[in-house]
Amino acid sequence: MAWLPGWVFLCLSCAAAGAASSEDGVHWCYLSQKCQDPHCKEPRQWDEITPSACGGKQQSPINIVTSKIEYDWNLLPFHFEKYNAEQASDWHIVNNGHTVQVNLDGSAKISSGGLSGKYKAMQFHFHWGNDAEKSSRRLSPGSEHSIDGERYPMELHIVHIKENYASLSDALQGNGVAVLGFFIEVGKYNENYAPLLSQLSEIPFNGNNKDMPPLRLDSLIPKADDLTSFYRYTGSLTTPACNENVVWTLFEKPIELQLGQIQEFWMQLYFGTTKNDSWIVDNFRPTQPLGDRIVFKSDSNAFLPPAKLFLLIPTAACFSLSLLQ
Repeated sequence: MAWLPGWVFLCLSCAAAGAASSEDGVHWCYLSQKCQDPHCKEPRQWDEITPSACGGKQQSPINIVTSKIEYDWNLLPFHFEKYNAEQASDWHIVNNGHTVQVNLDGSAKISSGGLSGKYKAMQFHFHWGNDAEKSSRRLSPGSEHSIDGERYPMELHIVHIKENYASLSDALQGNGVAVLGFFIEVGKYNENYAPLLSQLSEIPFNGNNKDMPPLRLDSLIPKADDLTSFYRYTGSLTTPACNENVVWTLFEKPIELQLGQIQEFWMQLYFGTTKNDSWIVDNFRPTQPLGDRIVFKSDSNAFLPPAKLFLLIPTAACFSLSLLQ
């Protein structure tokens, strides 16, 4: 049997159950929600909601073509401040009807990495796919970004704003938003995610929220030594209002979660407010045209470009002469 997107199966389920659709005002949704809520606007219709933004020319996510990237030798490794410490207050975890989001207090910060100044971490959230073929234990793609057309089962976004802004909305007006993106692949059991995953059963429905004990942010991402290689481009938020001028960083090293841990996201969470609603699956925006933008790459293991290598020659020659004297 040919593979079908998860939303097709959901629509068949909705039809069989005779699910009622929403008649309320226009609002955005993912394609996987259309069967149960046909009046909502799925990603191809988002520009009808905010045409000046979602229809812009610097939209996210994108497909990164590695043969067309340019190396930026000024993209030094990030400096992570208080990523290795638990914040003073509890984390606040929310099912917002589109994903699970964890709100932070802004004490963890990033700098360097080609950024101008410090940015504070305000929230993180996830995007994921679904069980495409349960018999083969394969997952459908769920990441928003892709590399050479290949997508991962999930993607984590940690949203930061410049430290002089008080809120995300303020930072969006001042081009002060930077998002760190991490791909998530099927791998070994990740014990660092267990405390977070244990909270999902307590926020199953849209609007459910609670406080949870804080974790170290660095426990949820790869080790610092694995974060020196990343892609950089200027894009947008991946949900309406699709505000542009967001600085995107996508790390090459993926996070590993066990298959069962990834499945927890769509086995516990619903788009709506009851178990008659659909599970949250396929909550990603399709890739957008790159246009005339350039994707840059930072790689500490790459060779120096010829121009900088040429500058080293006189230095090496002088050093050799000093040894002969």
